Amino acid sequence: MGKGGKPDEGDGFGDASRDGVEQENMAAWLLGVNTLKIQPFKLPNLGPHDVLVRLKAVGICGSDVHHFKNMRCADFVVKEPMVIGHECAGIVEEVGSEVKHLVPGDRVALEPGINCKRCELCKQGRYNLCPKMKFFGSPPTHGCLANQVVHPGDLCFKLPDNVSLEEGAMCEPLSVGVHACRRANVGPRTNVLVMGAGPIGLVTLLAARAFEAPRIVVADVNDHRLSVARALGAHEIVKVSTNIEEVAEEVAKIKEAMGTRVDVSFDCAGFNKTMATALSATGSGGKVCLVGMGQRELTLPLTSATAREVNVIGIFRYKNTWPLCLELLRSGKVDVKPLITHRFGFSQKEVEKAFETSAGGGNAIKVMFNL
Repeated sequence: MGKGGKPDEGDGFGDASRDGVEQENMAAWLLGVNTLKIQPFKLPNLGPHDVLVRLKAVGICGSDVHHFKNMRCADFVVKEPMVIGHECAGIVEEVGSEVKHLVPGDRVALEPGINCKRCELCKQGRYNLCPKMKFFGSPPTHGCLANQVVHPGDLCFKLPDNVSLEEGAMCEPLSVGVHACRRANVGPRTNVLVMGAGPIGLVTLLAARAFEAPRIVVADVNDHRLSVARALGAHEIVKVSTNIEEVAEEVAKIKEAMGTRVDVSFDCAGFNKTMATALSATGSGGKVCLVGMGQRELTLPLTSATAREVNVIGIFRYKNTWPLCLELLRSGKVDVKPLITHRFGFSQKEVEKAFETSAGGGNAIKVMFNL
């Protein structure tokens, strides 16, 4: 396992216990489908480059819900009990001897993925694609829905004074939107379509606004989420259906709402219907960025898109996004607070209720634990 839980022997991430002293640390363990239980969670030793963080804010992500409901998310399969969670912020309690940029008491946001730093992808700067990545709450690595975790100091980012711990935890989903906008080269001359107004669609909208996209249209099946998108700055919203036979009609509505060419489309849902709509709506020479993972396999109308030289771009998580996310929050260019719709404490009953709320959809956008 990576940081935050008992590591594999010889993995270079610390020893099996903290100075032989059992710590009173509790975490939410995923034991089976729809089964979470708060149980003791043993921490590794604090290495010279590590910090011990007491978690204060942890969000529930769609991938957490997939693990909770199905014991898998895409190709990541939960095969043994695992601590869940990866969106987090907290307060530093102890620092390793080589950590110079943090001191106990600092409030930090944690980037959840530990890369090897040695493979070719890491050396090229694309560390998010590292094949040896150890990522909070992605099997088999334990997550962060716990009282405390041990994590590398270089992946802990000090929060500006005017950024709350909850906002710090929101750096993780916001990073997905920021990385998507970087991959698609969104800028002041890029008109953007966002398919899907769930949490990731909404942070992609916020990121596109921060990247100064002049016009943003958001499409979704849910009226409430569309109203949230409008409140967050979407220039136009379009109600769509789940019927793939209606793609052509809905593309016409999207183009009318945009009023000009669609340069970049972000599919933040990841279904045949949403991707087909994005490909059809995007102008010749434009880009479609697949962000969501609603289906493991997609059947798509690529021939027409190829003839128009529409580029399809994939993204996987993010890289080097926390400093920019924190600056966007500090400056007020991005406000993630309206996305946090539900809050829960850290008890067995509240953990169960929180996951039921997040999985149930409805008016819930981001469900947050306050530890």
